[in-house]
Amino acid sequence: MAWKEIEEGAIIKHDIKKSPKTGDWRYMKPVVDKKTCIGCGQCFSYCPEACIDFDGERKADIDYDFCKGCGVCATVCPQHAIKMGKNI
Repeated sequence: MAWKEIEEGAIIKHDIKKSPKTGDWRYMKPVVDKKTCIGCGQCFSYCPEACIDFDGERKADIDYDFCKGCGVCATVCPQHAIKMGKNI
């Protein structure tokens, strides 16, 4: 299905089992400040790779095996709890 055929507002479901792992090419990496995160789910909803989940305290938790380092999560976080840093 081409992107033009997807209805506006449609939800694209991700299957993490079918996603390719990132490897070591990622340049930037999101880091969550657990003290600032309020667990609102904005980052979870907008992550194009579906690599954000929540830990036991309902704070954002990023699966770096699948994260591409795009920075969408950091951009949409209303608390600015996710910062992008170099992937060292």
